[in-house]
Amino acid sequence: MSDSTKVRSDTADQTQAGVTRASVLPVAEIVTLYAASILAALVVSALLVEITGGSWRTVFSALLDGSIRNPGRWGTTIGTAIPLLLVALGTIVNAKAGLVNIGQEGQLLVGGAFGAYVMIHLDAPGTVVFVALVAAAIVGGAVWAGIAAVLRYWRNVPEVLTTLLLVSVAAQLVGFGFKRESILLAPLPEGSATQVQQTVPVPEGARLSRVTVLGNEFPISAFVALALAAFLAFVLARTVWGFRLRMLGRNPRTAHRAGVSSQRYGIVAMLISGAFAGLAGAFMLTGGDFGSYRFSPNFAVNIGWTGLLVALVARERALFAIVIAFVFAGLRTGSGFLASTGVERRITDVVQALLVLALLVPPAVLFVRERRRAASATRART
Repeated sequence: MSDSTKVRSDTADQTQAGVTRASVLPVAEIVTLYAASILAALVVSALLVEITGGSWRTVFSALLDGSIRNPGRWGTTIGTAIPLLLVALGTIVNAKAGLVNIGQEGQLLVGGAFGAYVMIHLDAPGTVVFVALVAAAIVGGAVWAGIAAVLRYWRNVPEVLTTLLLVSVAAQLVGFGFKRESILLAPLPEGSATQVQQTVPVPEGARLSRVTVLGNEFPISAFVALALAAFLAFVLARTVWGFRLRMLGRNPRTAHRAGVSSQRYGIVAMLISGAFAGLAGAFMLTGGDFGSYRFSPNFAVNIGWTGLLVALVARERALFAIVIAFVFAGLRTGSGFLASTGVERRITDVVQALLVLALLVPPAVLFVRERRRAASATRART
């Protein structure tokens, strides 16, 4: 080998080693930032528990018992995680398009109401009722999100406002439905003087099948949610439609020049987001983990709001949302075991909020660091 060839080879090896070190270092920094942030959140949570008169060891042990350790508990956690994941997937779609949909609670409620109405008034075999129920819930959620989309592109009304306001409208609409037996209200039971605002139960033939794994029972919709997460991740990352949607969200002007219709893609993204929330409502109604197969005015139980947080913490990554949804569901199911510790159940809301902040700190730190580096490079060139 000649000297010049050897020099070029050594230079290439050094360059490759430098690239490897440069790629490993940011990953190590990111992992360290996330670990430090989560640890800080847990430490602050422990201090708050101690201040309120409890023992942090007992509280965290109770959370683990209620979410995964006790017999049958992680099955319940999976059942709770299903609608959280579905809402998060829909939120990821509208976020990729650069839209801010924060009305998932209302879209889930309307979707559930549409599904419950069909279930009540459709006289058909159980399978047909189930399919019609799910389809109606999807349509209901999509329509409710579509109202905000139309106002956004027709009258330039910010969707962040309309989606939020439509949550209150949805609650009033569902409340009106429970004023009449011809809409949602179940008939008054014989011998009862009190009318309970709920529907009749979903017929057994229209309920989701449940599977048992190692003594833990959960609905088969868990597999549907996982498949949808994988499919959405593929579509957003590997298809032309997903590329155009991401382009629209990152740089609308460039997307417009490339022929991407912001109106068409934006409306479709909002419809898909609402449809996912409606599907979550359908699975809650037929899955058995919420409301004992009955629809009621408080049916949504903050699943829409929490699903929005799942998407936020997952940083718009569909596969990562699976893990985050399970964590948030664990906090929700585990909170029921806090009564034995003497600590208020609301402490789980504090822990959840601190974890959200902890998982949002690293991206903010990395963003500020990159901005400073870019500014320094600009000053150096000038």
